[in-house]
Amino acid sequence: MIYSIRYSPEAVRDMDMVWDGVLKASGSYDIADRYIDELRAVIAAKKAYPFSGTPLQYRGLFTGFYSINYKKYKIFYRVHNGFIEVARVIMAKRDYMRILFGESEGSEEAEDEL
Repeated sequence: MIYSIRYSPEAVRDMDMVWDGVLKASGSYDIADRYIDELRAVIAAKKAYPFSGTPLQYRGLFTGFYSINYKKYKIFYRVHNGFIEVARVIMAKRDYMRILFGESEGSEEAEDEL
């Protein structure tokens, strides 16, 4: 089965920000366009094997997200019945767990101490 790709509104905004950043760094619309085209190609490569991404786990439990890498970015997606939903495209050095789930690791521990 070949899955279709859908992008969440957040993922679309993320990719727009990536494009803007590449344009600012390179000064070239062509380079920014090519960067996004390559990022989309990495995502499209999952159409035939969507479960081949890296499962995202938190405290040993599968979160429902898979990730793939493209240069400085991590692409997070979920597999649904017949389609792949790209949820976010986040720079790998950022706290992507907090971005995805709204908490950073350790915030639960801090609450336990109160």
